[in-house]
Amino acid sequence: MNNDVMPVRRNLNFHLPAERISDWHSGSVHISHFLNAMSIFFPVGERFFIDSVRHYRDKVTDPNLQEAVKGFIGQEAMHGREHEEYNDALTAKGLPADRYENIVLKLLNFFRRFTPKGSQLAGTIALEHLTAILAHRILVDKSRMAGAEPRYGAIWHWHALEETEHKAVAYDVYGAVMKNGLLAYLRRCFALIMSTTIFFIMLTPFYLGMVAREKGQLFNLKGWWKVTVFLWGPKGVLLRALPDWLDFFRPGFHPWDHDNREFLEEIDDLVSEVESYKAQGAAA
Repeated sequence: MNNDVMPVRRNLNFHLPAERISDWHSGSVHISHFLNAMSIFFPVGERFFIDSVRHYRDKVTDPNLQEAVKGFIGQEAMHGREHEEYNDALTAKGLPADRYENIVLKLLNFFRRFTPKGSQLAGTIALEHLTAILAHRILVDKSRMAGAEPRYGAIWHWHALEETEHKAVAYDVYGAVMKNGLLAYLRRCFALIMSTTIFFIMLTPFYLGMVAREKGQLFNLKGWWKVTVFLWGPKGVLLRALPDWLDFFRPGFHPWDHDNREFLEEIDDLVSEVESYKAQGAAA
């Protein structure tokens, strides 16, 4: 391992208010549903990541990396569980999250069946990079989630922190088993291009499909403008993440070259916040 950050499994429950699923973000329904569309990928995606890393677990000889893999698997399992609840709220609202998730599952099962395990691990580190740099944008600019319904804000904050905490684990496993040669470099670069392309090709119709089911929102120009600024404005999440996305193609790249571990100091306060939601629910 190239750093001293060790991922820790945290068993948190967010008790999301299902009635706020469409408008939990203060910016607009459009921003809420963009992030909701991302949530659709997580339960089945996290399981794919776990399987990809677990396949090579026995080939990892570094005891610190072995321990990090254990933490990575634990965190991803918790992410999948909590986003299942999140996605169930979408389905209960009449949004086709279950159907969309099944499309993602079929695609991942296709990759499981027809691609080598090394390519699956390369796809995992590519998507882990994508989620890590998007997580960083949430962490570095708190205005992105300002005014959000607190429990939805907390689940995204938690996910961003843990994606940061374990962002190098799959990458370090890849380096340990693929030996960082030219073929390994080309494979990971190709994986990032393909993974990013496929992700956004799938995300876009899922997102549009959910917005279209909200009365009056499909032609709400103000809502579309707000999500455009959120993603591509001067502080846009995607615009600001682009340089970090490109850095993955640098031959000597490592995820902790982008050292943002200072944000991990927020974890204890977040855990306390989430525990207070549990207490409030019990009191009610």
